Amino acid sequence: MSEYQDYRLEREQIDFLLERGYRITRVSENLSGAFLDFELIEGTNQEWKQLEVKTPEGRKYFSTLLYKKLN
Repeated sequence: MSEYQDYRLEREQIDFLLERGYRITRVSENLSGAFLDFELIEGTNQEWKQLEVKTPEGRKYFSTLLYKKLN
């Protein structure tokens, strides 16, 4: 897969989880990418998902989303 296709897949996965009500609760970065922890709380139920973001564009994308949410 090309790097652009990898980025599109990562962006779609992030958007899918956020649209379903998940929120990013933790970001762990390393030299090869980042791990995003997502949490969904519905009543007394909690669900967690983890997504690995490897592309630089994907890392910029979720960083921009977090920045917008803070401001």
